[in-house]
Amino acid sequence: MSAHQNDRNRLRHGRVGQPVSSPVRSASVQWMLAAALAHHRAGRLHDAEQIYRRILTIDRRHADSWHLLGLIAHARGQHDLAASSIRKAIAINGRAAAYHFSLGNALVSLDRCDAAIACYRRTLDLHPDFPDAHGNFGNALRQLGRLAEAVDCYRRAVELTPRSADLLNNLGITLRQHGQLADAVACFRRALDLNPEFPAAHNNLGNALRHEGRLDEAAACYRRALALDPDYADAHANLGGVLEAQGGVDEAVALLRHALTLRPDHPEAHNNLGNALKAQGHLAAAVACFRQALHLRPDYDEAQYNLGNVLRAQGDLEAAVDCFRQALVLRPDFADAHVNLGNTLAEQRRLDEAMACYRHAIALQPDQPDAHFNLGIVLLTCGDLMAGWREYEWRWRMPHMRAACRDMSKPQWYGEAAEGRTLLIHAEQGFGDTLQFCRYVRLAAERGLRVILQVPQPLVRLLRGVAGVELAGVELVVACGGDPPPFDLHCPMLSLPLVFGTTLATIPQGAAYLHADPRQVEGWQARLGGMPGRALRVGVVWAGDPRTHSPALAAVDRRRSLAPDRLAPLFDVPGVDWFSLQKTGPAPPAELRLTDLMHEMADFADTAALIANLDLVIAVDTAVAHLAAALGRPVWLLDRFDSCWRWLTDRRDSPWYPTLRLYRQPRAGDWDAVLTEVARDLRIIAEA
Repeated sequence: MSAHQNDRNRLRHGRVGQPVSSPVRSASVQWMLAAALAHHRAGRLHDAEQIYRRILTIDRRHADSWHLLGLIAHARGQHDLAASSIRKAIAINGRAAAYHFSLGNALVSLDRCDAAIACYRRTLDLHPDFPDAHGNFGNALRQLGRLAEAVDCYRRAVELTPRSADLLNNLGITLRQHGQLADAVACFRRALDLNPEFPAAHNNLGNALRHEGRLDEAAACYRRALALDPDYADAHANLGGVLEAQGGVDEAVALLRHALTLRPDHPEAHNNLGNALKAQGHLAAAVACFRQALHLRPDYDEAQYNLGNVLRAQGDLEAAVDCFRQALVLRPDFADAHVNLGNTLAEQRRLDEAMACYRHAIALQPDQPDAHFNLGIVLLTCGDLMAGWREYEWRWRMPHMRAACRDMSKPQWYGEAAEGRTLLIHAEQGFGDTLQFCRYVRLAAERGLRVILQVPQPLVRLLRGVAGVELAGVELVVACGGDPPPFDLHCPMLSLPLVFGTTLATIPQGAAYLHADPRQVEGWQARLGGMPGRALRVGVVWAGDPRTHSPALAAVDRRRSLAPDRLAPLFDVPGVDWFSLQKTGPAPPAELRLTDLMHEMADFADTAALIANLDLVIAVDTAVAHLAAALGRPVWLLDRFDSCWRWLTDRRDSPWYPTLRLYRQPRAGDWDAVLTEVARDLRIIAEA
């Protein structure tokens, strides 16, 4: 995001004013000085310079001429020469406040802000009510990051010149950078009251509103700035950044590319374009944008952070870690960088390091939901379930969960005594989560609550048989999307483990807490045949839902899924009849010996009846694996290296499912090792 200080602001440059030297000078020198000043004010710098130099041939101690020559050099960008000339003036007359002020300006242009600050202090010692000096003092302090001091300087300058829109704009920029967003907004609005056609103030008001999360208002400010100045690169870059955040990616890309035609060296435009290209899925192009932003501004912490995010999305985790660490060198209090460093370390199974990152982020921002939620995930992965469940409750403040956060008219149940009252337990996430956590319905019913279970439609028929929802004559398993029957209390399904204080030792178990319809089971048994000595029946799932609506979830799915042709080593095992349990996704090669009946499966109850007739299910981490395990069928789970929290660490079994066995990648992406081990074990049981 580009903050824009008005380049025409007189506070950044010395002004040509009245001479300040006091020695008596000849009439000819006075006449020459007046003529030179007239040229100078009219912009005829060459003519003015020639006269100043002629004066100095007459009087080498003519301080005003040395000072004014310094201003000319400063205007030409010859800042070293400017400082040298102005120092000569100060050596002659050290009590002229304007000389110290001009020297400070030249030193700022030489990036010597510390030395410039000393000049501005001396200026104000000599002339305490010099508004330009207070303003430029603030500019130098802001460049050094001394924002609180800069605010004080700008406030004093505004007191002295309350109708300066430029000063109010600069005060607003500094207040925003200092985190005082409401005061910043007020400053920019005051500046615009004074000068409604001030593009920089419109742009900077947009920046402050954007920091407050008021994106529509921010976009309107940027558009107003562009209406006043169509070639305003900062406003193009900032509007593009807002539109990308709002999902208007195509327009954002066009705006950002235009910003770069106006100013190819605009680091914020490159950075924002990288974000927009990442949102479009053009990861390599995004990387190039972030690298160019860093080339232009090596200390650009946000670009380092964004580069880390896209490298992580590409699977280059070590490079991503380096980027996040560099961003934190540049800005140690960058809470989001601590979080995403933690996420990347967690993908590498460096869980202790990840946990430390999340705790650091929370120390910086105690209400940071991403840090709490991801800390919860790592705690659950490490088996510290109670601490994990507490942190997991922060999910409701996560952007991707807000859509599932229902506005209930009745209070949430936290485990208090409520015998005889009706409890709505509602699904909140995927099919697999619902299948895993519906086991808690029985525990709620055992406390005397009448339970209504609201789940996705494909699960309704199957879950009508779950223990705890047997109140005759009432539809107690209902589909999401409609209004449930009347209830007194509600509880999101994945909050139930916290309600019941679940630890590894108290996970509600049972080899089979879900059951297929017996008549459907018998129907499939008749179709498949029940002859003695038959081949081993094995169901297989090789891919999950690609979830293309979410880049983060899509990346997880790519890691958990594999192409069906990779299963060839399993299909070479003799004595096995293979059945596809893959509802959607890539079709297997025709040469694989695979019976596919999934076109007959209308819902999970149908799939459950088929699975009940299989001897084994081999699946990647999908809802079908949960279904088969909840039915008590043997399940071999093909698990990615950065395993889901529910499968814990360094285990082959699962406390959630007694019949499930884990086959985990020994390193990221290594399915060959997994399939080799599975083929070996499958051969053993097929030959038994």
